[in-house]
Amino acid sequence: MRELRVGIVGYGWVAGAHITSFHEIPGVKVAAVCSRRPLSAAELTRKHGTPIRVYSDFKEMCARKDLDIISVCTQHPFHPEQVEIAARAGKHLVIEKPVAIDAKGVDRVERAVSKAKVKACVCFEVKVIGAFKAYRDLIDRGLLGAIHYGEADYYHGIGPWYGQYGWNVKKAMGGSSLLTAGCHALDGLLWLMDARPVEVTSYAARSKAAAFKPYEYPTTSTTIMKFSNGAVGKTASVIDCIQPYLFNVHLVGSRGSVWNDKFHTDLVKGLDKKGWSTLHAQLADSGDVAHHPYRELFEDFVDAIRKDRDPRFGFDDAIFSHRVCLAADKSAATGKSVRL
Repeated sequence: MRELRVGIVGYGWVAGAHITSFHEIPGVKVAAVCSRRPLSAAELTRKHGTPIRVYSDFKEMCARKDLDIISVCTQHPFHPEQVEIAARAGKHLVIEKPVAIDAKGVDRVERAVSKAKVKACVCFEVKVIGAFKAYRDLIDRGLLGAIHYGEADYYHGIGPWYGQYGWNVKKAMGGSSLLTAGCHALDGLLWLMDARPVEVTSYAARSKAAAFKPYEYPTTSTTIMKFSNGAVGKTASVIDCIQPYLFNVHLVGSRGSVWNDKFHTDLVKGLDKKGWSTLHAQLADSGDVAHHPYRELFEDFVDAIRKDRDPRFGFDDAIFSHRVCLAADKSAATGKSVRL
């Protein structure tokens, strides 16, 4: 089994989690890091336990013949160009969400991956968290019946106390509440609903708290979706809340419901419908990337490269989730529903 080597572009908080996760996978090593900041190769080598070469020129790093994967961990607006450069160099891609903050950028990313015929993985890792696996299994086993309503909501106050706040407040950098953060919830909901939305209606608001005043875009949105199979769903993206992190999930079907770590179904004998039964599974309960299950997501991606198969979580679905976010932002801005 040939060792796969990874190059990281952008060396911030999330890049550290990527490096740790890649190094937990047998036969995978991070061999290069590209950053605008001056970095010490010796220091990175000591810290991460493997020889790492440092670059300031991304094209130069991508020209390395021995790099198989490029992990894009830079700020949102830089992703399209970096994906294009890496794809042209024949590198497989791990791309942090969002892949872009506007439709043109999403198109560029999609075209670059398609034209180069490389594999790509978008970091919507919520779907491999234990609770989401349990939700999916309940649905697949028929214990919830046919889902006709679903909601997934993202509540995380991204204020001055949070690392990305300094650049995230700018419209040209963060994009929107959904794109910069709430897309995790929206993408997770689409995966659980077994259908794609055909129409979205969204409304936006913002907190009056001084901590969130610098934001150049609405920091709260709620999006209602009509799905192709007649179901409806909702995603709230609230990055201006004063509360603990909360990732809320509620699915309602013809035979039962699930609500975060609770469920009920009429297909299991002996359950009291006056109370919920408990799912003992890991919730999406932290915004700290160190707690995100990148390893499992990356393991599947590495295996897909080795076996020349499609990754479990498709790139096309991730791109569609971005298009739904953009449609929702357009609806909030225009006051009109948007067809997909």
